Amino acid sequence: MPARRPDPRRLLAALDGQRAALGLPPWDGPHDADVLGDACVDSVLAALDAGRDPQGEALRAAVARTLGLLAARAPGTAVEVRVPPIAAVQCVAGPRHARGTPPNVVETDARTWLLLATGRTGWTDAVASGAVLASGTRADLSPYLPLAQPAAGGPGRSPAATH
Repeated sequence: MPARRPDPRRLLAALDGQRAALGLPPWDGPHDADVLGDACVDSVLAALDAGRDPQGEALRAAVARTLGLLAARAPGTAVEVRVPPIAAVQCVAGPRHARGTPPNVVETDARTWLLLATGRTGWTDAVASGAVLASGTRADLSPYLPLAQPAAGGPGRSPAATH
């Protein structure tokens, strides 16, 4: 079953909520779901940089966007990456699991995931600190990270994703 495409209206509402919390004007850029998802990543990172808690919907959108980028970069079903309670994806080529707990699991919180996805923290450091729990022979995501890089000007109009 293909991944559900995010609703641009919901992404825009999440982005505008995060931008308002940061004291920024509403988004005036493109309303494409990918661009809005990237802008959510940038705005959530700006909130973290400012020492603020990200808005819930923007955080969910940013995590979903970066997990989608991971699944696109490393297609497969050998590893399950979990960011509870927000989302999980299967990725990385290899043996497929069908039932129960998969043999290769990565689990972390939303903040740590976004820092990994954007290259602000390294895989080895996150695993060593216990911020990422990784089990299984294929659970090393370092070859696929970072997935996105923050926009040069912060939470402005340029997309975060690297292609």
